[in-house]
Amino acid sequence: MLALFLRDIRLGLRSGGGGLTGVLFFLAVIATMPFAIGPDLNLLSRIGPAILWIGALLASLLGLDRLFQADREDGSLDLLVLGTDRISLILAVVTKCLAHWVVSVLPLVIAAPLFGLLMNMSAVGIGATALTLLVGTPAITFLGAAGAAVAVALPRGGVLISVLILPLVVPVLIFGVSASYGAVAEPDPFLPPFLMLTALTLFLAVVGPVAAALSLRWASD
Repeated sequence: MLALFLRDIRLGLRSGGGGLTGVLFFLAVIATMPFAIGPDLNLLSRIGPAILWIGALLASLLGLDRLFQADREDGSLDLLVLGTDRISLILAVVTKCLAHWVVSVLPLVIAAPLFGLLMNMSAVGIGATALTLLVGTPAITFLGAAGAAVAVALPRGGVLISVLILPLVVPVLIFGVSASYGAVAEPDPFLPPFLMLTALTLFLAVVGPVAAALSLRWASD
């Protein structure tokens, strides 16, 4: 699993543009918001957590189609599916998800505090939003793995992945934004939605890879 993790990290960095493209798309979403809602700094500050979460969510979907596509093209995916048992395949999917998150999604979490400054957010709001993104974005990756496995054999699977995943990640978005708002808006609580967000991530860390492994094995059959 460690060898697979390091291999996917190297391939993700070597292919280039994954993390950088996501950050640039994230920045484009943040930069266009003042043009849409006006230059009201107080309003930007209030809706800043929601805008950061929406931008990070959309940017996280960009590279999901590459999660299994490269392995399918070079034939290593067939070897992985046919040469491992069910548990080993699930662990391999988890490893690939973690590698994808580190390469493509973690840069979004790191860039979020800087983009929060552009939204005139307070330090507490920026910190809370960054923490919720750190905890919640793996859930998007784990859930996206199932969509990527379903669409791996399709020529334009990226669009299908977005259509499949977006409705399912709405609870992650709701609890992430609610926790971010709770850190700065009294009397809204921070801890209950944050714990729910953590529980969702842990739940999808199990369900997503299992569904992805079943889809990959079904596609190979």
